[in-house]
Amino acid sequence: MLRLGLRSSASSPGSSFTPCGGSTGCSSAPLVLLRALEDVGYVPEDGRSKARAANEVRRRRKIGDLPPVYPNGWYRVLDTCVLKRGQVRNVTVLGEQVAVFRGQDGKAYVLDAYCPHLGANLAVGGRVVGNCIECPFHGWQFAGNDGKCVKIPYAEKGFICPSVPDFVKVRRWPSCEVNGHIMVWFHCDGEDPQWTVPEKRAITQGEWVYRGRSEHFINAHIQEIPENAGDFSHLNHLHTPGIIFKFLQHEWKASWEPQSEPNTHCAKMFLNHSLILFGHRCSLGDIHVVASQVGPGLVFLDFEQILIGRGTIIQCVTPVEPLLQCVTHTIFYQWNVLPLIPKIILAGESVQFERDVMIWNNKKYVSKPLIVKEDSTIQRHRRWFSQFYSENSPRLQYQRDTFDF
Repeated sequence: MLRLGLRSSASSPGSSFTPCGGSTGCSSAPLVLLRALEDVGYVPEDGRSKARAANEVRRRRKIGDLPPVYPNGWYRVLDTCVLKRGQVRNVTVLGEQVAVFRGQDGKAYVLDAYCPHLGANLAVGGRVVGNCIECPFHGWQFAGNDGKCVKIPYAEKGFICPSVPDFVKVRRWPSCEVNGHIMVWFHCDGEDPQWTVPEKRAITQGEWVYRGRSEHFINAHIQEIPENAGDFSHLNHLHTPGIIFKFLQHEWKASWEPQSEPNTHCAKMFLNHSLILFGHRCSLGDIHVVASQVGPGLVFLDFEQILIGRGTIIQCVTPVEPLLQCVTHTIFYQWNVLPLIPKIILAGESVQFERDVMIWNNKKYVSKPLIVKEDSTIQRHRRWFSQFYSENSPRLQYQRDTFDF
């Protein structure tokens, strides 16, 4: 089932909002492809629904000996365009409820959602007052920049900002807003951000414009998704068949390298894609891609093609809960290229990605895989990725028995 529209957060698969750039009915409007968890990667049997098939897989599948479930790093929580000045949204990220709101100063703030007074959810019925979020239950107000309580309206002195103890506050999540995304920093030990999210100047300066996005929910450990960067052998097996026509095949050549100091949190994959038409290589179909991974949850797929120009797809992987990932692909393309071109690229990328989703949703994690020499990059990638885990990184304590859609 293909759904058009945009969801407000990874935690609310039933809600939607108007996509950035206009209505999906307009030929120049961005393309928005949304997939619910049960839409992709499950094979119903005996007349069962996709939702039931997904529930059964989640309940019965062996999960394996998993690494910690939440690596340290930056993660997307929302798209910039869905949070207007004075708005607040409730989002689930890394198993936590957070209130994401935009103050009257135009900045986006992220706080823990639950009021320390009596536990009301600040993002459900709460309102933005200046650069604070006001609790819908009793009107306590918390500042976006540090989470401290600045007002208890019915207290003896009314506005008592100087008198409120410092411990009366909610946790503030370090955040940034870049490349059209609102990102939060997570570290299991509460350490400050150890790197910044790079800004794509071509986007900021308007050379590349937003042309669409896709969204998928995946039933897997977060490490399974970026690990594809080191798994070259699956490319020419899983991704070779044509998207539409059987006589059109794909050929892939790839390499992967971690980066050196001070960018050890980064790695690059170099990917060359060719089209094989009726058994012969079509050079006009060559696409050169540099996939730059920044931390555990962010990848820039910069690509160039001789006929249709340059652009980037930003892949964001955000854990909603231990074995549920929200993956978005947002495409920005040269403003002077026909909008249909990046839409076709995004649609094609989504088809290829969903072949991986079928695998991820049904596999178990193998901590000590049987590999051959050609698979050595997978182990190198795992060693590189391990830097995002700390001694106190949370591990899966239990497996949920049911999951209702």
